[in-house]
Amino acid sequence: MPEKTPFFDRQLALCDSFAWKQWAGQLAVVSYATSHYSEYIALRHACGLLDVSPLYKYDIRGADAAQFLSRSLTRSVSSLAVGRVVYTCWCTGDGRLVDDGTVTRLSDTHFRLTAAEPSLVWFERLRGNLDVEIVDVSRTLAALALQGPTSAACLASLLADDINSLRFFRAMQTSLADVPVTVTRTGYTGDLGYEIWLPAEDAHKVWDAIVSEGRNVGLLPVGLAALDMVRVEAGYVMAGVDFHNARHCIVPSQTSSPFELGLDWTVELEREPFVGQSALRKERAAGSDWALVGLDIAWDELEALYEVHNLPASIPAAAWRHSVPVFAGRAAAQVGYASSGTWSPLLKKNLALAHVRPSFAVEGTRLDFEVTVEHERHTVPATVVQRPFYNPSHARQARPLGTTGVIE
Repeated sequence: MPEKTPFFDRQLALCDSFAWKQWAGQLAVVSYATSHYSEYIALRHACGLLDVSPLYKYDIRGADAAQFLSRSLTRSVSSLAVGRVVYTCWCTGDGRLVDDGTVTRLSDTHFRLTAAEPSLVWFERLRGNLDVEIVDVSRTLAALALQGPTSAACLASLLADDINSLRFFRAMQTSLADVPVTVTRTGYTGDLGYEIWLPAEDAHKVWDAIVSEGRNVGLLPVGLAALDMVRVEAGYVMAGVDFHNARHCIVPSQTSSPFELGLDWTVELEREPFVGQSALRKERAAGSDWALVGLDIAWDELEALYEVHNLPASIPAAAWRHSVPVFAGRAAAQVGYASSGTWSPLLKKNLALAHVRPSFAVEGTRLDFEVTVEHERHTVPATVVQRPFYNPSHARQARPLGTTGVIE
């Protein structure tokens, strides 16, 4: 039986669609209304509130905590200042990706790590004799993502501290509705946003306060369908979709390296030893087998294929997550595959994230994307473009929003 998150009762009262799915063994809303588009619009033009409690969360404490994490992850956290957050990966000894997540330094000897999949056993095996305690707080620590252009305006009057002082990838320990919370300026939407970490027993109090204040800035509760659309627009990879945990892969071809996923910026090779370092150094020198690219799929050509059958063009209403072959030229061999994509209502483009051979990863390269129309396979042109597809300037600026929600 799936578990209920600490916010389940509040979500149940609002979920008119009855659309739920399991996320890490817990119930998560797919969309509150029968269509998720209003939630998507809230994320891009106002703000949305998403329950992210199913994330796996680990508190790592001890005199050797920084040393342990630096040895386990592709990024060193030894010099990470208290109150800073980093996005990072961890790999097997042969440099294949296990998972990704964030690390927040809460004190000199206290870090918090998030993960998409259970990772306690993995990290315990790496602990050795170091002075480190790893505690799974996944079920005792609730979490909310407040994302979108007016998210700072929503929090401005709720927090005991000034939200506009919180910079990108920073953490603030403060209070909200008299509940001690940690607020990080992080998220999975590519827009201005925050994640709020709080004791599970205080979930209803914090939810109610945010929803009440959010009425003034266009807040809507949002589900996973809207989140999936915006994360593709942001060019973010998803575990289990765009890559797979190397521990669960049956054959090596199912695994990926951080370099193959465009995550080379999370890999610090020239430092103290870490798991997978030697293999990643060899890959850096020799080159990777794959590259992750963004694809802009031609709309006019897709529409023309449907017109042959006197039909309007048909695309999924929600983001899709399955493998679609990509070719170089209509008669050429397959050079890769797309793993997820979405129609972007904001950009008015048909977008995909694709894995291609490196020689085809140059921006502007013309590829061919497979589509099926009336049971027949065809291809339409797709152009390699930069990721992220959507990158608003207000997402990372030091002082994001005033209390009115207007970008300053």
